[in-house]
Amino acid sequence: MIALFQTIDLILGLLTWLIIGSAILSWLIAFGVVNMNNDVVRAIYDVLSRLTEPLLRPIRSILPNLGGIDISPIVLLLLIFFLRSFLINDVAPAMIRAV
Repeated sequence: MIALFQTIDLILGLLTWLIIGSAILSWLIAFGVVNMNNDVVRAIYDVLSRLTEPLLRPIRSILPNLGGIDISPIVLLLLIFFLRSFLINDVAPAMIRAV
């Protein structure tokens, strides 16, 4: 059972870094620091978008329109941090005590 919680925690940790990387890359593209005509940049952006957009899209549909500011990655990161904390502090100890 501990292995399951560690695997879930690892996946959520990796997802956290993917969201942060996606947000930073989108800022770099928006400010013209990196060029989307570069094949490597386009490939990295495509991979990060395909991995994060399915999670961010439902959050964007709920949040109000704030103009050019997208806070959906922040909301998703807060949800992930809450879920990791809940699993580590509440669910895992309860499952260990039950065994």
